Amino acid sequence: MTWGTIAKKDFRDAVQSRALWAIVTVFVLVSLLSTYAYVEVPELFGEPGGATFAGLLFFTSGLLALFVPLTAVVVCYKSLAGERELGSIKLLLAQPTTRRDVFVGKVVGRAGVLAAGLGVGVVVGLGFGAALLGALETAAVVTFVLLTLAFTAVYAAIVVSLSATTGSTTRATTLALGFFVLFELLWDVVPVGLLYVVSGFSFPAEIPDWVFTVTQISPSSAYFSSLVALLPDLAGQVGADPGMDAGVGVEATTESGTLYASPEIGLVVLVLWLLVPTVVGYYQFRIADL
Repeated sequence: MTWGTIAKKDFRDAVQSRALWAIVTVFVLVSLLSTYAYVEVPELFGEPGGATFAGLLFFTSGLLALFVPLTAVVVCYKSLAGERELGSIKLLLAQPTTRRDVFVGKVVGRAGVLAAGLGVGVVVGLGFGAALLGALETAAVVTFVLLTLAFTAVYAAIVVSLSATTGSTTRATTLALGFFVLFELLWDVVPVGLLYVVSGFSFPAEIPDWVFTVTQISPSSAYFSSLVALLPDLAGQVGADPGMDAGVGVEATTESGTLYASPEIGLVVLVLWLLVPTVVGYYQFRIADL
């Protein structure tokens, strides 16, 4: 059995999850309502000059930064831990297949589920917004969708890899939710804390470039920075800036000209989040006593 066969079977099994479609339905509804509000009452979203399609893209990216991680947790946390807990992983490996095929198939299958489910919400939301605005920038939409699909693949790889490290769904849930809380809810305070400690328990007058780099470790921050890097003209139109307000009256600069202090670092971080957890997760799964 090849990884492609496993991915197809895993995709079919995963799409039957009621929790998945509940989240997708909520995302579609939120996307429609928020898009309508953004277009009709732009002042509420900091757009006193009126809504634009560029603004809609970056506004939608903010919704995806929340829904992609949550959906990945729901869809992927049981991918391998559940198979091990039930014992079905032994039946799967009893067939002519390898642990590598199983692992890769699970990552690809769950990434496909995420892409299909959230892709519906993205297309519906942007299509609705384009109709309301009477404007559509095709090249920007294609870039946005491809980057978003890459972001969903990254999160699928992360959560499946976490699931691969344990044979308990309870522990897999804890790991996945812990990752979400740390890197998506609490990470903003980490650069501030590091800066405070490194600067001798006080805040400097200027924020060094490395602070910006640390802020990009969060996958959703890297996703936003990547969007700015790939769509610089649209980002300039809406003033999208991945520079972090450090909370001490100054901002981290992104204009030093170095890669680690520029929006392009987001692309590097996303690649690392795809590769490193996958390698670690596969290694742990390969040596695990099933």
